[in-house]
Amino acid sequence: MSPEEVTREVRRLEITTRHLVRDIMAGEYSSAFRGRGVEFAEVREYQPGDDIRTIDWNVTARLGSAYVKRYLEERELTVLFVADRSASAGFGSVRRTKSDLTTEVCAVLALAAARNNDRVGAVLATDQVEHYVAPRKGRRQALRVISDLLTFRPAQPGTDLAAPLAYLEPMLRRRAVIFLLSDFLATGYESPLARLARRHDVIAIQVVDPRERALPDVGLVTLWDPESGNWRIVDSGDAGVRERFRVRAAEFDAGLERTLRESGADLLRLETGQPYAEPLLAFFRRRESRQWR
Repeated sequence: MSPEEVTREVRRLEITTRHLVRDIMAGEYSSAFRGRGVEFAEVREYQPGDDIRTIDWNVTARLGSAYVKRYLEERELTVLFVADRSASAGFGSVRRTKSDLTTEVCAVLALAAARNNDRVGAVLATDQVEHYVAPRKGRRQALRVISDLLTFRPAQPGTDLAAPLAYLEPMLRRRAVIFLLSDFLATGYESPLARLARRHDVIAIQVVDPRERALPDVGLVTLWDPESGNWRIVDSGDAGVRERFRVRAAEFDAGLERTLRESGADLLRLETGQPYAEPLLAFFRRRESRQWR
């Protein structure tokens, strides 16, 4: 892309995501990270108009009248996007590539964070950390992150999710919100992910394509792995082959869910062929309701 094309695309993303950013900022964003973005201050007696979800039931039962918890919000959050830019991210069979979807989702979240006066940064990685944007506040910073995602061209094709996670571990002194966007076609990242999730709020966004979940019946097809360079001929007309393909994809997803659950990270799965606005909003709503339990 030329500089003029990048500027136009950044502006297009800002305009097309404006309504979604507004919807997220209507309540879901600021409260979705309440458990990590505020610290407990005190309890006081309930007053008319207080949110009943803040009632401290233990204190209420002990003293015989309603008491609510009060929190002091941190002045700012640090929001970091760890984007997988390996060769497999360039795959897309329907509306967009996995890389395109990653960029759009990061754009929404970065602009929402900027509107909340949070610090925004990014790590772009393949089998190594190739680009780092130090967290800063402001709309200009959010647009810089979007621009870098659009213009980045990886030097390596491979994937090593452990590399960016290990890279961030010693750098983050304060609790941060980390969005890890990848297809997770990698191994060996479980330990650094668990260590990071113990100290930070880690949200894994699995970006998938429908052709990675269901093989169409189109006869003999040649498949190419862009990361290893290997080629393979598959008979998609064979129902058994298609079923084994589907089962392996389901097993992979189940294994990823188990890994993330054990590490303490959240999971949001988005598909290139489907709109992402409603799943993203639903995810924030689930987190909001969970914070108040």
